[in-house]
Amino acid sequence: MYVWNQMVKEFTCLRCENEYVPADYLTGCPNCLEQGYPVSLQVRYDEQTPWKIKQSERGMFRYVDRLPYRTFPTLGEGGTPIFEIRGLEKELGLPSVWIKNEGQNPTGSHKDRMSPLIVARAVALKRSAVIAASSGNAGASLAAYSAAAGIHCKIVTTSQIHDAWEKAIRITGAEIIKVSDSLERWEMVRKMVETQDIYPATNYHLPPVGSNLFGVQGYVTVALEIVEQMRGILPTAIVVPCARGDLIWGIWAGLNEAKRMRWIDRLPRLYAVEPFPRLMKVLSGCDYREEFEGDSSLLPSIGGNTVTYQSLQAVKASGGAAVVVSNEEVGNAQSSLARKGVYAEGSSAATYIAVSKLVKSGKIGEHDQVLMIVTAHGYKGV
Repeated sequence: MYVWNQMVKEFTCLRCENEYVPADYLTGCPNCLEQGYPVSLQVRYDEQTPWKIKQSERGMFRYVDRLPYRTFPTLGEGGTPIFEIRGLEKELGLPSVWIKNEGQNPTGSHKDRMSPLIVARAVALKRSAVIAASSGNAGASLAAYSAAAGIHCKIVTTSQIHDAWEKAIRITGAEIIKVSDSLERWEMVRKMVETQDIYPATNYHLPPVGSNLFGVQGYVTVALEIVEQMRGILPTAIVVPCARGDLIWGIWAGLNEAKRMRWIDRLPRLYAVEPFPRLMKVLSGCDYREEFEGDSSLLPSIGGNTVTYQSLQAVKASGGAAVVVSNEEVGNAQSSLARKGVYAEGSSAATYIAVSKLVKSGKIGEHDQVLMIVTAHGYKGV
């Protein structure tokens, strides 16, 4: 059995700030949902009890005081490197440009920070299986961690799933369920969760609330690593590929915790990279519960036509913005980044073009130190 963190105090809503006893709130805040606003919950810890980084541990285990479970199935996730891209700073007219390469996680993406905590929760609840709606990274990650923990895994996807992803999922012993389109995936997950003894990793509510809140807490460790690894050279701007906002919100939450602990004295601006205007429209006044149309066929990891409250909160509260990188631009972005030594998945390489656009628009200035988050490597054939 995996060990619960006794420092967890309560869960709170990002919007109404209602407090809840720690449990599973699979469709977000009950109060906000009743009002028609799907909103995620966050984990609140006992701030009166001191916590510290576990210096003798590696990866995510360095930060277990700020994770809902102190132990979880592990494949060596976390501890991904940060390095400077030499020459890019001159191209962009910036003091420095850094990359945090989440592609060096065990299954090749940042999803490996989410999967172990979800699986730990499912095992603690004695569920028969875990389930996710996924087009690739999340499915491959959840399948691997489920196999490591000895629990069955089901991945709901479409017939368009890439062969490389399908093999990565099936080879673990996980089950793949194919449906006709992306939204049908969510409906299938909902039905199976409500009628079977299965635990969900991903969202199945429309409009979405984000992924499983236990898993999203894993992304807090990305920010804590940034603070620890950069040792006083904190970036002023962080550029993050964004779909439902799990990662960008986790980074925001982790940075706020680091500031509360006085490890940093300011908060970087967060910029969300998207394949067509979604969050950008919401920041300009559209309702975040709307659906937004656009083409993300070459950027499946940040695809989808919806926005979450958590992504809006992270970007707006940090003073950041959303930036659009189109299908047509991603090929050049991937090639340009590879020629500087980093082979990134297309959705991750989009950050390269995004930084250039942010500089040209004046949102990132000549004195900004920029960190790009590469969420997955490019060796998966997608």
